Amino acid sequence: MYKKYVCLLTVFCQSLSFLSAAVAAGAKLRRIFTMGATPGLTIAALQEKPGYLIRRAQQIAVAIFMEECAALDMTPMQYATLVAVRENPGTDATRIAALIFFDRATIGNVLDRLENKGLIARASSRDDRRVKLLSLTPAGAALLKQADALVAKAQRRILEPLGAAEQTMMMHSLRKLVLRDDSEPGAKKPPPRLAGAARG
Repeated sequence: MYKKYVCLLTVFCQSLSFLSAAVAAGAKLRRIFTMGATPGLTIAALQEKPGYLIRRAQQIAVAIFMEECAALDMTPMQYATLVAVRENPGTDATRIAALIFFDRATIGNVLDRLENKGLIARASSRDDRRVKLLSLTPAGAALLKQADALVAKAQRRILEPLGAAEQTMMMHSLRKLVLRDDSEPGAKKPPPRLAGAARG
């Protein structure tokens, strides 16, 4: 009987030893396979990333713009396009797109909407009738003059949460980021078209 218990105890100990070795080997394999791996990004960490914060700031800026200009039925893209046409009458769509960093598809949709609203006119160039030259209509000029004050108010609201020194610092930092990007090779090309950009 005693020998039987000794034999069972020996087998049990050997089993424990085998299990311990297996656990140790498994842990070693996990360390090897996960070596250098980074934990998944949490929502809290994501919300601290510069790209996320810039996107949220842009969403807030657009929402404020739309609130202030609701009575004019005008989007930020349309406003930027009208300003560019006002400063460059007789310019074609390619030049306007380059000035405000829109791609050709986006500027085409925006110009169509503005023309349908009677805010811009397109006339064929005498040098090349395929090229359409842009100008503001009287209605477009009047609407843009009205929009200028509302847009100025929107810009003040965007920066309102910041103190005067913070506003100056933020504008300096934004210009630095944008000017660095604009100085890159090929920066004069409009950025890739973004989803939803066609709304104009």
